[in-house]
Amino acid sequence: MTGLDLLIRARRAACPDGIRPAAIGVRAGQIVAVGPYDTAASAESATELAGDEVLLPGLVDTHVHVNEPGRTGGEGFGSATRAAAAGGITTLIDMPLNSLPPTVTVPALAAKRAAAAGRCHVDVGFWGGAVPGNEADREGLLRAGVFGFKCFTTDSGVPEFPPLDALSLERAMRQAAGLGCVLIVHAEDAATLGAAPPAAGRDYGGFLRSRPAAAELAAVSQVIALARAAGARAHVLHLSAAGALPAIAAARRDGVAVSAETCPHYLALAAEQVSDGDTAFKCCPPIRERANAGQLWAGLRDGVIGCVVSDHSPCPPGLKDPGRGDFGAAWGGIASLQLALPVVWSQARARGYSLSEVVRWMAAGPARLAGLGRKGAIAPGRDADLVAFAPDETFEVRPESLLHRHKLTPYAGQVLSGVVRRTWLRGTIVSGTIVSGTVVTGAAPAGRLLTREGTGDDGAG
Repeated sequence: MTGLDLLIRARRAACPDGIRPAAIGVRAGQIVAVGPYDTAASAESATELAGDEVLLPGLVDTHVHVNEPGRTGGEGFGSATRAAAAGGITTLIDMPLNSLPPTVTVPALAAKRAAAAGRCHVDVGFWGGAVPGNEADREGLLRAGVFGFKCFTTDSGVPEFPPLDALSLERAMRQAAGLGCVLIVHAEDAATLGAAPPAAGRDYGGFLRSRPAAAELAAVSQVIALARAAGARAHVLHLSAAGALPAIAAARRDGVAVSAETCPHYLALAAEQVSDGDTAFKCCPPIRERANAGQLWAGLRDGVIGCVVSDHSPCPPGLKDPGRGDFGAAWGGIASLQLALPVVWSQARARGYSLSEVVRWMAAGPARLAGLGRKGAIAPGRDADLVAFAPDETFEVRPESLLHRHKLTPYAGQVLSGVVRRTWLRGTIVSGTIVSGTVVTGAAPAGRLLTREGTGDDGAG
């Protein structure tokens, strides 16, 4: 290894073949070599990780709601990407709803990119939306660089992003197959939800009954059937109901290109712990019972679920209806970008899973979903997006320490394992993150606005 910009030596590095000692050579923001720990090397800058640190690839979060432009009061690109970097996430893909305008046309994508330009501390890409009436816009969106299309099978919660009915979903699936892109689906069946008792009041059990697992099972079955018929690539978002796992597993065995993700809150939280009126826990689909969470972990173990992503869905605290604690009126969403890694790692290690498995679920899997061939692994040819992680260090979640725009979190007061000590983006420590207790300042945000690989230049943000 010679002529390097950066050399990082780690006694433990989470490489694709397992955790092992390694020396990582970086040139021009890219990993150019991964050798034994004691490899002779020359570099402009060299770093040796502490004995209690593990070098991870930067995590990839393909399910993030930034809300900008138009609803910046909920979250902005500056605050969201600083929080992501502090949590070891170096790439995120923004969802097409919640902003105004939603990302359903090429001009709307341009507005989204303009809002993000120059403000991102990590790399950011964008999903496009599939809504009634924008079929003619989707090919242009794909050419402009979106990573695929998101749709809902039930009310999205915002009027600008209506759901697809059965016929429109079938057309979207066939169109995605023809375009060669993935269709990602919020899968809850509208008819099943319509027949359930409406959510109202402070009782979390009542909210659960309003979003029954049967709604997810019916919608997932529909997605599988349509993907099978169209020969399409489909992805089930934020799977909450473990009862859908057998259908997904069977479809995959049959060769149907369907995959699924779940989220930290479905793995770490449980309906049994939600107090009356504690709307910080409200999200859709809902957090279900502890036994259900155990089955989701089994789905990860068996490879039926391939990704763990945040579904970071922030809002001003007042929208959570804190005065009344009404689960029917409160905004549904959990802000968790900064905490996703320690939440998942704390639960994973307690259940006997390894840090390598967490990396597979939170870096390699999401990178594969989005087709990000330069992300998600410590390997030559990948971007030098890296994280120094202390897996045994613990901390108490204090809302005031979070970098999200709003600090409300259901994890407040929990003691978690795993501290991100440094985050590198293409070989440079991210401005705004903390190194040895000091906030790194001075550098402008260096995140890039990504496009679907093969569609255009990854211009600097």
